[in-house]
Amino acid sequence: MAEYAELRVGDRVVRLPIVEGTEGERAIDITKLRDETGLITLDPGYANTGSCRSAITFIDGENGVLRYRGYPIEELAERSTFLEVAYLLTMGELPTAAQLQSFTASITYHTMLHEDFKRFFGSLPKDAHPMAACSAAVAALATFYPDSLDPRDPRQVEISVHRLIAKMPTIAAYAYKHSIGQPFMYPDNRLSYVGNFLRLMFATPCEEYEVDPVVEKAIDLLLILHADHEQNCSTSTVRLVGSSMANLFAAISAGINALWGPRHGGANQEVIEMLQAIQNEGLSGREFVERAKSRDDTSRLMGFGHRVYKNFDPRAKIIKKACFDVLERLGVRSRLLEIAVELEELALKDDYFIERRLYPNVDFYSGVIYTAIGTPDNMFTANFALGRLPGWIAQWLEMHADRQKIGRPRQIYDGRTQRSYVALSERKG
Repeated sequence: MAEYAELRVGDRVVRLPIVEGTEGERAIDITKLRDETGLITLDPGYANTGSCRSAITFIDGENGVLRYRGYPIEELAERSTFLEVAYLLTMGELPTAAQLQSFTASITYHTMLHEDFKRFFGSLPKDAHPMAACSAAVAALATFYPDSLDPRDPRQVEISVHRLIAKMPTIAAYAYKHSIGQPFMYPDNRLSYVGNFLRLMFATPCEEYEVDPVVEKAIDLLLILHADHEQNCSTSTVRLVGSSMANLFAAISAGINALWGPRHGGANQEVIEMLQAIQNEGLSGREFVERAKSRDDTSRLMGFGHRVYKNFDPRAKIIKKACFDVLERLGVRSRLLEIAVELEELALKDDYFIERRLYPNVDFYSGVIYTAIGTPDNMFTANFALGRLPGWIAQWLEMHADRQKIGRPRQIYDGRTQRSYVALSERKG
């Protein structure tokens, strides 16, 4: 039996349908609200607004639950690989062995960038931020591959999906190599997806490079954990741009720019900068926690708290363990990790953070791993983009399959009312 909410507007009562998702999430459907009442809803930041119905990722922020296509993130992190998760997100189901082999072969086939991309990256300033370079390069793919731009053609879409997943590691690595003045490396398709990325990042033509399997596994894990997170800022950007029928490359380029912001994907870089500042100033964890609690101090405990999770971010627990595995394998004693662990232990016992339900999020430990393997701070968000790519693609595909209208939020106008033009000579300062 259908259920409704009633909205009273003056003497009129409007019945609005209540819809429910497969996990029990409930919402009031206001699709016809404006037609029936002339009213719109106002929800700055969309904290209470569902922009779509989606079957890709489920989050229960109260209980710290994250699932891709119904599969718990803990199981995928333990048993799956990034390319398998990419298939799951974009295709809707886990692949058979034959399907995964075919998908992997197609991704491997497309890893090379057009040779003109060397000149493209060479034209950028050496200190160009890798996210700017990645966004520009992804947008430029549309000029190199005009044969796969039509979002209404399933075959063109499939090719553009495979090209993007295949070329993104090469693009990110080229951005890094350009920034440090090293030669670009060509992909080695004998390696795994992550192994190839590590080689593209850290190998040089004059020396042999051997991929460390522990590091390779850890990076693969980080990519899985970042692969999707439902309707966040960058994902909503990809959907909004895609709703205009813009090609996949254009939509993903826009998503990269949204992710670049420090309030979104750039937070892991801020965590490392915080840990480094604590180390450089010789502060104890307790001293910094007290600073973070003080209203008179600008210090903030970065990597704690989340817009959705009001419990422990399930990804943070998994990454913390991976940190110890990587550092043990590398034989490295990380003071940054020690500081991070101390901060976590102090905050989880402190009433200030407990009452505000502030727990470590996915950004808190990920930067420690990237730092340990030699990744500079400004590449953290580019690595995040590499991981988030399959989720963006899946959301773009779903948006087109649902045949949604072009995204067009409304507003409440608070500006000046109508007035007459004043000639320049008659205006007063």
